[in-house]
Amino acid sequence: QVQLVESGGGLVQPGGSLRLSCAASGSSFSIYIMGWYRQAPGKRRELVAAVTSGGSPNYADSVKGRFTISRDNAKNTVYLQMNSLKPEDTAVYYCHFRSEYLYDYWGQGTQVTVSS
Repeated sequence: QVQLVESGGGLVQPGGSLRLSCAASGSSFSIYIMGWYRQAPGKRRELVAAVTSGGSPNYADSVKGRFTISRDNAKNTVYLQMNSLKPEDTAVYYCHFRSEYLYDYWGQGTQVTVSS
C-alpha cells in the first residue's frame, strides 16, 4: 500500500539543473535508506546516489561533484539536486526506499532528458 510519488523530471539543456523529489504515501514506516537509480535505453539500471537515516551519502563516480542527495525524515521525502547536467545523464530516474525491515519500495520513474 506504500506508494512513492516522484516529481521534477523534464527537459533541460546541457549545463542546466533539475531537482527531483520523491515522497512516500500510505502506511507509516521507518526508512533506513533513501536513494535514486537511473536507467538509460539499452543499459542496466544503476545506482546514482543514496543516503542513510543518519544522513551519510554515497554517489556514483559519474555524478560526484554535480549531484546532491538529501532527505527530510519528517516528510518521508528524498531529493536529488542535479547540476551541470550532461547528455549522458539522460535516463529514467527511479527513487528507492528501504525500510527498517529491509523491504524495498520503488517509484514509477521520471524522465530526465538533457539535450540542446
